[in-house]
Amino acid sequence: MSTQPQQREYFLDSIRAILMLLGVPFHVSLIYSSQHWTVNSPTSSLGLTLFNEFIHSFRMQVFFVISGYFSYMLFLRYSPHRWLKVRLERVGIPFLAAIPFITLPQFLLLKNVSDKFPNWSHFTLYEKYNTLCWELISHLWFLLILCLLTLIGYRLFHFLKHHTEQWQHKQVGWWQVIGGLTLSILAWCLLRRLLLLTLPLVMKDALMNIVIMQVLFYLPFFILGALAWQMPSLKALFIKPHPLLWIGTVVAFCAYHYNQHYSSGDGWLYELDALISMVMGICMLNICFSSGYRLLNNHSPAVSYLVNASLFIYLVHHPLTLVYGLYISPAIHNNLLGFFAGLMMVFGVSFLLYKIHLRIPVLRFLFSGKSNK
Repeated sequence: MSTQPQQREYFLDSIRAILMLLGVPFHVSLIYSSQHWTVNSPTSSLGLTLFNEFIHSFRMQVFFVISGYFSYMLFLRYSPHRWLKVRLERVGIPFLAAIPFITLPQFLLLKNVSDKFPNWSHFTLYEKYNTLCWELISHLWFLLILCLLTLIGYRLFHFLKHHTEQWQHKQVGWWQVIGGLTLSILAWCLLRRLLLLTLPLVMKDALMNIVIMQVLFYLPFFILGALAWQMPSLKALFIKPHPLLWIGTVVAFCAYHYNQHYSSGDGWLYELDALISMVMGICMLNICFSSGYRLLNNHSPAVSYLVNASLFIYLVHHPLTLVYGLYISPAIHNNLLGFFAGLMMVFGVSFLLYKIHLRIPVLRFLFSGKSNK
């Protein structure tokens, strides 16, 4: 067992909830950005485009670091089999429940109301299968990845636990963190390029991209989070502000924006995106951890409420955003006004549905992975 105190990490709870809830402004701002999405306003907003890209450039990298941290902490607290059961229930049940109750109705809405699938009747059987995989997993992809990372962690955490004494007092610097992540992402880029050259059709498969490529991309961040629990020097590194990393955030985001708008998808767009996203993840990891440690490291009933509500809000906000974009946003001709109106509607309805689902045990179990106890 770890010798570290099992104290509550309030600032990490707060950061995790904020990152989850950022999914709402991210998807609402997509409507008004220059990014092509299911629903787009007639004119795009540069400010909302930059806002949308900034959220997308770092959010999930930091989230998976925190997930790895908490996952390993709980692994040391429970027996391995109980840990696996609890983790898969908390993540897997909402994932499976959301497919028939959320993403399937969302797909039918898009198919029958929007022009996203105008040639659906002419799709081959495989094209329909692949499209359904994309659409039904949809914004639930991170839950599927968490399930797969949990299965990987079941083996990986045994290894970390057996090397506790060896690594617990090891001193780690930013160059080691950056170097390790860079090598991991370069290996990912090489694998993607080789698959693209040798098996291009495989790279268009939805499950292949999510189950293999996405898992391999976020696995180093998940491991980094677990190591932050294993090595106190690594966590101390994260919560200490580093001016160069804060400056690097600006440079990396400029590179991210340029790559998104001026690189070709047939060229090195995705490989460059992976490397830049890695840098953004490192820089924003330091900003989020150091700022959160100083500003959010205390118990708050409001934060606890948001932590508990964040998963449900994330599950339901996407179809609500599409409903807003399809039926309400065309009537609002000012992009900024439309964005804030969308936030109010999506957040308002989401929290209302959250309060309703808490009062119905079966819904609480399905969408929060929690029993009445």
